[in-house]
Amino acid sequence: MNIAAAAQRNEAGIVAVLERLGARFGERLQTGRALREQHGHTTTYIRNQAPDGVFYPEALQEVQEAVRLCAEFGVPVIPFGTGSSLEGHVNAPAGGISFDMSRMKRVIAVNQEDLDCTVEAGLTREELNQYLRDTGLFFPIDPGANASLGGMAATRASGTNAVRYGTMRENVLSLTAVLADGRAITTARRARKSSAGYDLTRLLVGSEGTLGVITSLTLKLHGIPPAISGGVCPFPTVEAACNAVIMTIQMGIPVARIELVNTLGMRAINTYSKLDYPESPCLFLEFHGSEAGVAEQAEMFGEIAAEFSGGPFVWTAAGEERQKLWKARHDFYWASFVLRPGSKALSTDVCVPISRLAECIMETEADIEESGLVAPIVGHVGDGNFHVAVMMDTGNPAEIARAEAFVSRLNGRALAMEGTCTGEHGIGQGKMRYLEQEHGAGVDVMRTIKQALDPQGIMNPGKILVPADT
Repeated sequence: MNIAAAAQRNEAGIVAVLERLGARFGERLQTGRALREQHGHTTTYIRNQAPDGVFYPEALQEVQEAVRLCAEFGVPVIPFGTGSSLEGHVNAPAGGISFDMSRMKRVIAVNQEDLDCTVEAGLTREELNQYLRDTGLFFPIDPGANASLGGMAATRASGTNAVRYGTMRENVLSLTAVLADGRAITTARRARKSSAGYDLTRLLVGSEGTLGVITSLTLKLHGIPPAISGGVCPFPTVEAACNAVIMTIQMGIPVARIELVNTLGMRAINTYSKLDYPESPCLFLEFHGSEAGVAEQAEMFGEIAAEFSGGPFVWTAAGEERQKLWKARHDFYWASFVLRPGSKALSTDVCVPISRLAECIMETEADIEESGLVAPIVGHVGDGNFHVAVMMDTGNPAEIARAEAFVSRLNGRALAMEGTCTGEHGIGQGKMRYLEQEHGAGVDVMRTIKQALDPQGIMNPGKILVPADT
């Protein structure tokens, strides 16, 4: 993969930092090869680039101390949540120290009256919702994986609920982060809006660890809806399914989740999860509200589906049935491997204005067929976002080239439709080449910000920004 060349390894600095961190923190610095490789990237075919050590901080002050030490010797800092990202975000192309935040997972405060909470960055979304279970509140952002909340903020995650509840961008009120010089900043207060100064929260959300290490976050919470219904609706074509999505959104039906799986994806889901859904393009839906409200919403959607020759829309309010439905949807990534056993996945995503969604997916399906690839599609289509899992033999250079050429065309297609090269996976290492196509001169502004906050370039180097001289 043609990514920016890694910075030169600072061998002497790395040795010095490892010695000092080991002396200071003992077993909380680990250097075993297997563990280090677990903290390089493992969920895609991007080559694993392991850090030189894995550090487990337990408090903000420890993160500051370790970052200052890395800054003193010019050693890279690579923040690590759970490692579920898909674009090489946690690789260490220049070596360095992986900061594993998994021991920083306290719930600092839950403010029920204000519908917010403050948590440490290593807490996962499932752990937070388990903690909140008896409060009547929940945190809705659901990227599928049980990711850490700090990692979700760093990659500006979203997922199946984004069409109703937004992304991490809309649900992080404030965060605390340690910058490249060891300073800790808190980006905002708990107020729901502010006109005070630059929006540092939004600057750090989506920065992928390149500007600082997120240590805690204040998050918006929502009331658990009194009633939830969900179901699966088949359609004769992808175009029909997408047009039903567009009409559903335009009519203002407050759908909580609306997910598309194409025919090949449904075949994978049925095989992997041992289900018998129709093997045609399907929409997975969920509605939140009162009992009468969710029933009305489901009926209205059923009428829309029928206009596009879809259905029958079979829905249920039974929790067990809904859980089975959404587990099958969340297992889509793993289900894809049954389509080509022994392959690896190049998982990519784009997002387009919803009016261009059907066109973009149809052109993409045609491109997949013409390229001779095995690549199911799934999408958070209520906001125009869809994913393609390209299954390939990573030992075949010609096949890798064909897959990467397809991804390049997919990104170009999305950008030509006034979309983005990534709706939620982020840039990491894998999509740096497309950032300038999307933002133009804005990328130079990003480089200026990066240089101002991280003049040594130690914060997660080799991610997001291709050096200007390459």
